[in-house]
Amino acid sequence: MARIVLNTFGSLGDLHPYLAIAIELRNRGHDPVIATCEVYRQKVLAERIAFAPVRPDVGLKMNDAKFIEKLWHPRRGGEFLLRDYLVPHIEQTYEDLVRACQGADLLLTHGAAIAGPTAAEALKLPWLSLVLQPILFFSAYDPPVISGFEWARHVYPFGAGVFQALMGIARLQLKNWAAPIYKLRQRIGLPASRLNPLIDVFSPSGTLALFSKSFAEPQPDWPPNTHVTGFVYYDRLGEFAGASEDDPEEVEIFLRSGPPPILFTLGSSAVMHPGEFFRESIAAVHELGARAVLLAGKGKDDIHNPLPDSILVGGYLPYSKIMPRAAAIVHQGGIGTTAQALRAGRPMLVTPWSHDQPDNAERVRRIGAGRRIPRNRYYAPRVANELRTLLTDTGYFERARDIAWQIAQEDGIANACDVIEEKVGLPFLAH
Repeated sequence: MARIVLNTFGSLGDLHPYLAIAIELRNRGHDPVIATCEVYRQKVLAERIAFAPVRPDVGLKMNDAKFIEKLWHPRRGGEFLLRDYLVPHIEQTYEDLVRACQGADLLLTHGAAIAGPTAAEALKLPWLSLVLQPILFFSAYDPPVISGFEWARHVYPFGAGVFQALMGIARLQLKNWAAPIYKLRQRIGLPASRLNPLIDVFSPSGTLALFSKSFAEPQPDWPPNTHVTGFVYYDRLGEFAGASEDDPEEVEIFLRSGPPPILFTLGSSAVMHPGEFFRESIAAVHELGARAVLLAGKGKDDIHNPLPDSILVGGYLPYSKIMPRAAAIVHQGGIGTTAQALRAGRPMLVTPWSHDQPDNAERVRRIGAGRRIPRNRYYAPRVANELRTLLTDTGYFERARDIAWQIAQEDGIANACDVIEEKVGLPFLAH
């Protein structure tokens, strides 16, 4: 039995894959510990998985409208998250994670859990990096679409040098943002490193890419020892912040009362800053004369429009139960939502909010499983036109079905845990 610490940060989309892996590790006889924000304590403990709190606790900001607005800014959201929120807490994050790792045999990290590599190096603890989104590899062979700079994808075809030049500029900026991390390393006696702790987040022992090869093919400049496992799924709400799932009987009655509805969702985080998404979605549904399910999270009671019986407004439903029964899926492009939609085999319309979402949306478009629409152009007439195309062009259905079949052949949880078990007890390798 090995004690394995899984350190993650973010929304439910960031927690759920780690929780799925922890449950499988426990079933294999290991002692997993989820080290993350305090807001997820009860959810983790309800699955009989050990929990260790790691600051900052994003749960304290869930009702802070200004924080949420800054977090989901299409161009500056990533800058705000890293420079203004995560990095200033690095001392607390490091302190909590070191405490959580006492007696551990292996640490699993996350791109936004920025103290992970430093803690592993200080403790001489073997570690593996986990990657949920292909964008984090920043490959010159498969250049990412970066939120707020979507225009850059049009210059990538002029050569990898263009992308590398842009990345050089970004690295200089990120080096300035990372100054408190360099200061921490100096304080605890770690040697100076040429690596940037905000972008060079990959373990020399190996990286688990928790997505399907049908979504992103491995590239020559990915980190050595990268294992593409397939997507890892988990979507139970469980004990989370007083939230509750919608009445399954009511949902079942609605689904059986007519043709498959269009599902509209903003995941678990962007839904806290929906803007006019649901209003425009309702108008688009009226124009199409279609049925719809709107998952509005805790904001479901804010949708006061008198709605026909053909529209169901809910808070939370497991995607694995609702998505396979949808005609099409409209969502924000979060990696967890995207993965569930791909598994369901339904065509998608993606309107990315920020962070990795524009890149995920472009990949959905590129593989032929759906279409994308910019967030600032999400208006009912255009949404209705895009959905008409998705619903009438059988090519989208066929491609989505083919990808779902490919994903069904993968077992991301088993593949990930197999690699983890191979690495347990691995000698420490300096970052």
